[in-house]
Amino acid sequence: MPKQLESSAAGRSGLTVSELARLLDCRFEGDGSRRITGIAGLENARPGDLVFLASPKLRKLLEASPAAAAIVPPEETFRGIPVILSGTPQLTFIQAVEHFFRPCRPGPGIHPTAVVSPSARIGQRVAVGALSVVGDEAEIGDGTALFPLVSVFPRAKIGRDCVLYSHVSVREDVRIGARVILHCGAVIGADGFGYLKLEDGTHKKIPQAGTVVIEDDVEIGAGSAVDRASLGETVIRRGAKIDNLVQVAHNVEIGENAILAGQVGIAGSSRVGKNAVLAGQVGVADHLNVGDNVIAIAQTGIAQDVPAGAVVAGTPQLDVRDWRKASVLLPRLHDLFKEVKRLKLRVEELEKLLKKDSG
Repeated sequence: MPKQLESSAAGRSGLTVSELARLLDCRFEGDGSRRITGIAGLENARPGDLVFLASPKLRKLLEASPAAAAIVPPEETFRGIPVILSGTPQLTFIQAVEHFFRPCRPGPGIHPTAVVSPSARIGQRVAVGALSVVGDEAEIGDGTALFPLVSVFPRAKIGRDCVLYSHVSVREDVRIGARVILHCGAVIGADGFGYLKLEDGTHKKIPQAGTVVIEDDVEIGAGSAVDRASLGETVIRRGAKIDNLVQVAHNVEIGENAILAGQVGIAGSSRVGKNAVLAGQVGVADHLNVGDNVIAIAQTGIAQDVPAGAVVAGTPQLDVRDWRKASVLLPRLHDLFKEVKRLKLRVEELEKLLKKDSG
């Protein structure tokens, strides 16, 4: 969240507490005529800002805040400033931000320096930014925005209301659904990493003849890559969210609403189930199945199939409860080893004494 967001969609004069509460379909208490001109976090709020109480632990920050109004849960008793009451304060705050802030979007039209093939099909209200390229028989859906320096290869299909930021590359024959966001430098449809090692030690490239399918409402972060299938499709299902610097290899399937955090790497032909969460730097080996609703803690190395609903950590992965036990023991491992070695020597000495006595 930026430190402070000034009103844009609401205009410089902002909105009153009562106006915003009505837009948010929430009840308010206090001075409804108090004007809100910006959005901020509790730590850096200024007069005129709207804030929200994320946790009762932050009550003291709210009490000291110069903010104009706050979004709080209904059970909260604080009334030092006007409050908007919501059972889901964080979600309501996000909705409030959407009323005050609109991200940068280029206006419709094709920039004079863009190169658009005569055979490309461009929808209504499409923006094609400076120095962007749209190849032969490519399709761009209504309301989609291409920022400067975007490359859309021949026969690629991009749905409506998508946003492709600068330096995005969408390779040939890739299919992208509606409302997809591709951040700067994302590469969709690069060749999968497939080679056959020959007897003379050289590597023969395996043709990557498949494609990538990205369904609706997917977001892919900056510098991430989704490779085309060797045969068939690499698929990112509806609603999946992929962070920056993530590698999705050929023939992988990412399930609906899955979350892949930064620097995740998924090797070829693996499947990640719906609603799965892979935290930062998780690695998944090839030809594995990570089930629905799985949670993998940061830096987990997944080397075997993971059943649905499991929470795993460590390399190779363990149930998170076993991993926590092992993590506690690990710093003591050297001392335990020395103790076992000492006991072993003592046992050997006792065995020698017993043999001597018996002789």
